[in-house]
Amino acid sequence: QVQLVESGGGLVQAGGSLRLSCAASGSIFSVNSMGWYRQAPGKQRELVAAITSGDRTDYLDSVKGRFILSRDNSKNTAYLQMSSLKPEDTAVYYCKAIVKLSWYKPETTYWGQGTQVTVSS
Repeated sequence: QVQLVESGGGLVQAGGSLRLSCAASGSIFSVNSMGWYRQAPGKQRELVAAITSGDRTDYLDSVKGRFILSRDNSKNTAYLQMSSLKPEDTAVYYCKAIVKLSWYKPETTYWGQGTQVTVSS
């Protein structure tokens, strides 16, 4: 069983910064890609940023230049540094990890429980 534990959400004023963390734990053989998604009220969940095991990153256009996603493979942890936050960044942020539980098993996708990020104007 794999768990994703998220932390770092909260309330911040526009222009401020937050750092989200997502730690994967359990019987893990390898963590392939990790990513952060967000869902605002009444909207669909969208990909914010993703990072491969080789540190290749991909970002939502609206967060490019403001958010930086990194990972520590030794800790199976991903970090989303969010700067110059805007009210439209307000959402529940979910961590996603694509994991192999052993070398012969297929990849499995896991989700965190979500963490609220609120940006006040």
